Amino acid sequence: MLDLLAAVRPADRIAAYPSIVDLHELLALSQVRTNTRLWVDATDRLVAFALVDQDRNLLFEVDRHAAPPSIDAKIVAWGVTCVRRAMQESGEPLTLDASCRDDDTERMALLEGNGFVIQASRSLRMARSLTEPVPEPQLPPGFRLRHVAGEHEVEEATALVELHRAAFGTANMTVEERLAMMRVPDYDPELDLLVVAPDGRMAAYCMASISREENELSGRKDGYTDPVATHPDFRRRGLARALLLTAMQELSRRGMETALLGTSSENIAMQRAAQAVGFHTVSTSVWYAKQVSQEAAAG
Repeated sequence: MLDLLAAVRPADRIAAYPSIVDLHELLALSQVRTNTRLWVDATDRLVAFALVDQDRNLLFEVDRHAAPPSIDAKIVAWGVTCVRRAMQESGEPLTLDASCRDDDTERMALLEGNGFVIQASRSLRMARSLTEPVPEPQLPPGFRLRHVAGEHEVEEATALVELHRAAFGTANMTVEERLAMMRVPDYDPELDLLVVAPDGRMAAYCMASISREENELSGRKDGYTDPVATHPDFRRRGLARALLLTAMQELSRRGMETALLGTSSENIAMQRAAQAVGFHTVSTSVWYAKQVSQEAAAG
């Protein structure tokens, strides 16, 4: 799957979701493996794959020179099958979601032609040059910055998982997912940054990273400074700014030339924090949703 992604993606989109790092993380999850389907040709060579992640996003790649024209309908049908299974378990109406760059007219036409409807939300890719000076981070009195000590901090307690859930207002993050993020080949524990409040609570985190595989394919020296999350109890204290500056300094020390992060068009606070330390938007992805009926799920 990684080889197919590398072969069919243009270099400027090699880091689009799902990136190489994302696939490493996703395929470590049993739920995602169950929701993954492969298509091969007569020589058993992979020509397409599709998976539905834990947030019901349909992710796929296709070798257009080798896959049959009917592959798009089969990919969407697989996504619908996975969502129907989830609906049977939850008893709630759900949608199958998908995204692509807003300049990827071919992918947009494919989604719209298969019943997906464009949504208002966008995903923003932001960048900041590391060849320019990075200011020193400043934390409020009593707060301290350290990196995550190891997997035992996730396995023995749920504070990191709970921090993510509180920050993003979601129940989706699990211990299994956090561990998967820490088990990708290029994970660097010293880039897994954490701010601790004076009372000992985990107040904010930033999981910075470098993907050697992606950089080799793109010919760039990029590093990531996301996800960034601040607990609601500790917002508006400059914690996200301090984490971003620390992450950028660490990436620069490792020879990176550009820092990247992703956020939602609805997350104004994150956009402002990123802009305050020099980030600007370099690309936008659009989101689509396809309705999957309860009747179909029951049948």
